[in-house]
Amino acid sequence: MNHKNGFNPLSRTTAHRRAMTRNMVTSLYRYERVTTTKSKALEVRKAAEKLITRAKVDTVHNRRIAAKFIADEKILNKLFTEIGPRMKDRKGGYTRILKMGYRQGDAADVVILELVDYKLPDPDAKEDKPAKAAEKKAPAKKAPAKKAKAAEKAEAPKE
Repeated sequence: MNHKNGFNPLSRTTAHRRAMTRNMVTSLYRYERVTTTKSKALEVRKAAEKLITRAKVDTVHNRRIAAKFIADEKILNKLFTEIGPRMKDRKGGYTRILKMGYRQGDAADVVILELVDYKLPDPDAKEDKPAKAAEKKAPAKKAPAKKAKAAEKAEAPKE
């Protein structure tokens, strides 16, 4: 009997499965939270946790091993500078799977795969960003008005 040996091939070829796993792990590190099916999440979790364990010790060797798996250099850097040090105190279990229910079309189990220290974005922070954007736009509108007034003043003495 081969209990607990092997992996779930997810009904995909080796190349497709490997590419999908790499993409999902990269997305997990980029957004720190992804929504997917339960079977995919269980497989992606294995690869993601092994890379986080590597990222806890920032060496050239560990970076090269992780770079084989993660093509995006920004995400690789984030893994070693942010995610790895955050997980320094943990012995394992860097991700969690939260069940969401069943997908409408094919009734697949849908779950959220996230890093354990993931924090939801603050609604207050979202309100500040539009206010800052409005402040940036407002001075831009005032500048042309000043130029128009200056142009009017310049024309007035000519008459």
